[in-house]
Amino acid sequence: MAMTSTRTTGAWVGTLCWLAVLLDGFDLVVLGAVLPSLLDYRPWGLTPASASLVTTVGLVGMTIGALTIGTLTDVVGRRKALIGAVASFSVFTLLCAFAPGPGAFGVLRFLAGLGLGGCLPTAIALVNEFTRGHRGGRATTTVMTGYHVGAVATAGLAIAVIPHLGWRAMFVLGALPALVLVPLMLRHLPESASYLLAHGRRGEAEAVAARYGLDLEPDAAPADGQAAPASGPVKVLFSPAYLRTSIAIWVTSFMGLLLVYGLNTWLPQIMRVAGYDLGAALAFLLVLNVGAVVGLLVAGRVADRVGARTAGIGWFSAAAVFLALLSIRVPLGGIYVMVFLAGVFVFSAQVLVYAFTSANHPPQVRATALGWSAGVGRLGAICGPILGGAVLAAGVAVPWGFYAFAVVGALGAVALSTSRVRRPDALGASGAAATAGRGTASRGTGAAG
Repeated sequence: MAMTSTRTTGAWVGTLCWLAVLLDGFDLVVLGAVLPSLLDYRPWGLTPASASLVTTVGLVGMTIGALTIGTLTDVVGRRKALIGAVASFSVFTLLCAFAPGPGAFGVLRFLAGLGLGGCLPTAIALVNEFTRGHRGGRATTTVMTGYHVGAVATAGLAIAVIPHLGWRAMFVLGALPALVLVPLMLRHLPESASYLLAHGRRGEAEAVAARYGLDLEPDAAPADGQAAPASGPVKVLFSPAYLRTSIAIWVTSFMGLLLVYGLNTWLPQIMRVAGYDLGAALAFLLVLNVGAVVGLLVAGRVADRVGARTAGIGWFSAAAVFLALLSIRVPLGGIYVMVFLAGVFVFSAQVLVYAFTSANHPPQVRATALGWSAGVGRLGAICGPILGGAVLAAGVAVPWGFYAFAVVGALGAVALSTSRVRRPDALGASGAAATAGRGTASRGTGAAG
């Protein structure tokens, strides 16, 4: 009976984190889905240039949110940060539906982005810390399937909703999940044992670990039994031991999210320029995201066998190859296959960066490292649509648009290869604590070891 209860309760963590990440997938697609309606909405008088500004403002909010909430998570805890991020995003998303003008809409998108930016790094940190055994890669990629399920579901929802209820209804529907999700989180989402141990709350950490059948991470305990100072997490990322890997992760994440947002924004239009009709061009976007879900399920298993870093290098390299191959004119069935394979590698390549980041950092700074990876990556998310728009405006989208994105994938592989794999032994722990950390494999780092 006790074992059944433990398994059931443990499933709540993964499910709730998956649903939080699904909201990120909603936001990836929703603005693109409502943009044609916004441009046609005469009272606002939006132009493509002002619409691009609104898009960028939301991404800037996500960047700041990932950097600040990701860091705050290592201070106040995973549970509080994730619940607060979901509630904040949902409130401001709902208010977007009642925005009186484009200025107010942009401000609300920025504020919604602050909360949303913190969802992903916090959810990944939490789900990794509730994963048994050396399955951190699989845990990360599984929870990130929510991102693409959210994207696909939102695209389908937009087709059904916007023609009948208008663009404002999409933001109301985007906020509704919080009415169920936040109460469920308050009731069923526990605090991470690794966070509790890192903050000197050993008794609570042992209780959580016993309840969920987890082994405490030896690297989580501070050397003196005291909580790490709040200013510590960011400093660690810039310390000599971590700086090279931090830069490698940031550059790779920049390239990864540039691909994700660039392709989701401009692939249909690039394919129309390549000579495919609008229906096929939109179907390519759907196939791309279906490939992403399949790729995530495969990538997690590969990462747990060979290490997230090695898998990530291979995934970015394969993404570059298949993006370049899209420039070749083949029968329609063949191009669908290549778009699917591009989706398999492009999107899960970025998620493998998160898996590597999580495995390569100790609990005291894990959420901070993930937040900075996602935050810097959001700068790539801003540049992706700019790159796609630039090659289209220059009239060279085919074939040079595909080649440009392929080069981005190759640069991601090169950047990740410069990182160092290390066990998260650390944070100035005493020799005894460090020895314990090296002697006992921490959960989630076995693949990298």
